[in-house]
Amino acid sequence: MLPFQDLLYVAFYAALAALVVAAGGLGLLHALRGRSVAVQLAIVGAATVLATTSGIAVISAMMVLNDHDRAVVQAVVTASGLVAMAVSVLLGRRLVAANRTLVDAVRADRFRVPPTRLPAELAELSRELEAAYERLAEAHRREQALEASRRELVAWVSHDLRTPLAGLRAMAEALEDEVVADAGTVRRYHGRIRAEVDRLAEMVDDLFELSRIHAGALRLSRRRVGLGDLVADAVAGTEALARAKGVRLHGDVSDGLPVQVDSAELGRALRNLVVNAIRHTPSDGTVEITGEVRGGEARVTVADACGGIPEEDLPRVFDVAFRGETARTPGGGAGLGLAIARGIVEAHAGQIGVTNADQGCRFTVRLPLTLTPAGRPSP
Repeated sequence: MLPFQDLLYVAFYAALAALVVAAGGLGLLHALRGRSVAVQLAIVGAATVLATTSGIAVISAMMVLNDHDRAVVQAVVTASGLVAMAVSVLLGRRLVAANRTLVDAVRADRFRVPPTRLPAELAELSRELEAAYERLAEAHRREQALEASRRELVAWVSHDLRTPLAGLRAMAEALEDEVVADAGTVRRYHGRIRAEVDRLAEMVDDLFELSRIHAGALRLSRRRVGLGDLVADAVAGTEALARAKGVRLHGDVSDGLPVQVDSAELGRALRNLVVNAIRHTPSDGTVEITGEVRGGEARVTVADACGGIPEEDLPRVFDVAFRGETARTPGGGAGLGLAIARGIVEAHAGQIGVTNADQGCRFTVRLPLTLTPAGRPSP
C-alpha cells in the first residue's frame, strides 16, 4: 500500500498538472468564445481527457505504477475520454440544432414556440420570446389604432374648424364693409362672433387637454372631495343647458364618502358625460346622475334617454373622434368629450364604461375610495 505522504505527493502533482491543462483549456475557450457551443464542448471534453492523462503521466514519472498497470490505466482512460468527447460533440450538435430551430422561429413573420422539444433553458427563452412578441404586437396594434384615431381627429377638427371660421370671416367682412348697418343686425353679428369664438376656444382647450392625457403629462392635484359635492357640481354646471333643451336633470347621491381626486379634472369628466347625455336626450326626456359606494369603490352613473347606441359601436364610444351615427360628444365638437373623460378617469386609477339600458345609455365611472390602513373606507 502506498504511504500516506507519497499519496499526498501524487495528489499534489496530479492536481498541479490538471490545473495547467485546465488553464490552457480556459484560455482556448476564451479565445474561441465566439464560436459554436459544439466546438466549446469538444474543447471541454478534450481538456478533461488531457487532465486525466497528465495525472497518469505524473504517477508514471513517480514510478508508482509498473509498465503493465500504466498501459491498462492508459487504455481505460483513453477509451473513456473518447466516449466523453463523442458525448460532448453530440450534445453540442443538439444544442446547435435547437438554437437554429429557435432562430428560425424568431425570423418568422409570426413567432411561435417551436413544436420540437428544446432544452429547458431554450424552452424557457422561447416562452419569454413569445410573451415579448405578444406585448410588441399589442403595442403595435395600439399604435396603429392611435395613429388611425389621430388621422380621424385631424380630419374632424379640420372640418369643424372650417365651418365656424368661414362664418366668422363672412360676418367680419360684412361688418368691415358696412354691408350690415342696422344696430340689431350688428348686435346679432357680434353675439354670433362671440359664441363662435367661445366654441373654438373650447375646442382648442379640449385638444390641449387630450394632448396632455396622451403624453402622460396630466398632473393631478388630489384632495379629499365628497362624492355628493362632485355630483352636485356636475348638475349645477349643466342645469342651464338642460333647461334650454327642455330636459329634466336629476342628481342623487346615496352615500357621501370622500374620494381622493382632482376635483377640477374629475368635475370636467363628469360634466362631459352629463352634457353628452343632455345633447342626445330629446325634450321632455330625463337625465339622471347618481352616486353610490359599492364594493369598496365609488360609482357615478349618468343615464340618459338617447335611445341607445348600436352594440357594435359600444366598444368605440370613448375613442378619439368617434361619432358613430350621431355624435356622442358635447356640443357636436371634434369627438373629444368622451375620450377626455376616459383619460381623466383612468388617470385617477378608475374605470369608465357604457351600456345600453332601458331607453338610453348608462355611463358608469368607478373610482377607488380613500382607504385606511385597516382597509376600510375612511370616514
